[in-house]
Amino acid sequence: MTIRDILTFPNKKLREVASEVSLPISSDIHALIEDLAQTMYAAPGVGLAATQIGVAKRVAVTDIAWRKEEDSERELHVWINPEIIARSGSEKGEEGCLSLPKVYENVQRATSIKVRWVDLEGQSHESHFEGFQAVALQHEFDHLDGKIFIDHLSVLKRKMVVRRIKKMQEDES
Repeated sequence: MTIRDILTFPNKKLREVASEVSLPISSDIHALIEDLAQTMYAAPGVGLAATQIGVAKRVAVTDIAWRKEEDSERELHVWINPEIIARSGSEKGEEGCLSLPKVYENVQRATSIKVRWVDLEGQSHESHFEGFQAVALQHEFDHLDGKIFIDHLSVLKRKMVVRRIKKMQEDES
């Protein structure tokens, strides 16, 4: 288990479209998932996609429960080859991203989604998700398609955010 560096915008690897994971699930993918989980918890974050650590594989992890309370138990969820197969509703809410530190913007997302994915044993699943879990999944799965949350902003707003990010990066140098 290794805590990996999280790529930050504008790293071009964040724009790579991840490739599907072959079945059965290999030991390399199991190790990748361990690294993703350790990196996400260390950041700290509630989700992390493999592309955010420079691995273009369709793998993500989430845990929206553990940050609600200081002593809460971890509920790690692993998403291999995930795809959103249905969306409904729409709501705007604030999002941030480990790959865009200190940047928070309101993003329009579906309020309910149906997801198909494979688990660690290679078993396929389908389920509906709502609320914050649905938002977190849409956010992480976007990463697997080479998208980041600011791509959902208007062109003008996105340009303003990119300028702000560049200024913050210059100020840190």
